[in-house]
Amino acid sequence: MSPPLRRTLAIARKEFLHIVRDPLSLAMALAIPFAMLMLFGYALSLDVDRVPTVVFDGSRTPQSRELIAYLDGSRYFEVTEVVTDYKPVEQAIFSGQALLGVVIPADFARRVHRGDATDVQVILDGSDSNTANIAAGYAQGVLGKYSNQLQAQFANLRGAGPVHPPLDVQARVWFNADLKSKNFIIPGLIAVILQIIAALLTSLTIAREWELGNMELLLSTPMRPWELILGKMAAFFAIGVADTTFAVLVGRTVFGVPLRGSLWDLSIAIFFFLFGALCWGLLISALARNQLLAYQIGILTSFLPSFLLSGFIYAIENMPVPVQVVTHIVPARYFIAILKGVFLKGIGYDILWPQLLFLFLYALGVFLIASRRLNQKLVD
Repeated sequence: MSPPLRRTLAIARKEFLHIVRDPLSLAMALAIPFAMLMLFGYALSLDVDRVPTVVFDGSRTPQSRELIAYLDGSRYFEVTEVVTDYKPVEQAIFSGQALLGVVIPADFARRVHRGDATDVQVILDGSDSNTANIAAGYAQGVLGKYSNQLQAQFANLRGAGPVHPPLDVQARVWFNADLKSKNFIIPGLIAVILQIIAALLTSLTIAREWELGNMELLLSTPMRPWELILGKMAAFFAIGVADTTFAVLVGRTVFGVPLRGSLWDLSIAIFFFLFGALCWGLLISALARNQLLAYQIGILTSFLPSFLLSGFIYAIENMPVPVQVVTHIVPARYFIAILKGVFLKGIGYDILWPQLLFLFLYALGVFLIASRRLNQKLVD
C-alpha cells in the first residue's frame, strides 16, 4: 500500500471512530433526512384543490342551484356554505374560512332563460397571491365550461343543432400527469438534504481540530492537504450516501414518486454534488477555525441558497433578474434539474450534460481551493 493511501485511510479510520463514538451526531445525521422527508412530504403541498367556497345565491332558483352543484361537483371547489346575503361572504373571506366567494345575481334565471349574458361575481382572498391566481384560473375554467353547456342547451332548444366551439383545446400534461406537487418536491428535497448534511457536518470537523489543537500536529506530519481532505471526507461521504439511498427509497415507496430514469445517471450526479458539498464544508471549516462560526457560515451558504435559489420551491423564472443571475452559482440548482430530469422525465446526460459538467467543475474547484487553503498550514 502506498504511503499516501495509507495516510488517507488512517484519517478516514479516525473520522469513522469519532462518528461512532459520538452517537448523538450520528443519530442527528440520520434522523434529519427522515424528519425533513416526512415534514415536507406530508405538510408541504402546492396543490390547489377543494378550495373552500361560499356562495351568495341571490336568485334561489333551480338554475342557480344547478350552477352551485356544478361548482361543488368539480374537484377544485368545495362549497362550504350557501348564504342569502352578501355580508356572510365578506365575513367568511375575512376570517379565512373561505378562499373563494361566488355571488349569483337575483336576475340570473331570467337572463339565462332569455339567453342574455349573465354576470357572476367571483371574489378571491388575495393574501396568498399564488393560490388566488390558481383558484381564479380554476374558477374561470369551470364557469366557462358551464357557460358552454348552457349555450349548447339553448341551441338545441331552438333547433340550431349542436354548437361547437371555434377552438377545441385539449391539454396533455407530460411527466406529472396528476399534477401532484410531491412528485417534484421530493426529488428537490434530496438536494436540500444532501446540502445540509454535507456542508454542516464537514464544516465542523476541521474547526474542531483547530479548537482542540490537533490540527498543528496533523499539519506537522508528512500528510498532504488532499490526503487530509479525502480522509476526513470518507466517513461523511458514507453518511451522505446512506441518507440519499434512504431518501430515494422513501420517495419511491412512501410517496410514490416515479423514477423513470437510470439509477446509474442518478448515482453519478449524487457523487459529484455530494463531493462538492463536502469539500465546501471542509473549506468553511478551514477558513473559520471556530465551530460556531463555521456552523453559521454553513447555514448561510448551504441551506438558504439550496432552499430559496435553486428552483426547489420557487420558480427561478419568476425571480428578479439580479437574483436569477445569482442562482447560476448555486450548485443545488443544477442538481435539482438533474433530479427532476431523471425522476420525472426519464432523460439522461445526452440532455443533462451541461448541469453535470457544472457539478464536476464545482466539485473539482472547491476541492482544489480547500487543498490550497490547508497547504498554507499554520498561518496567522
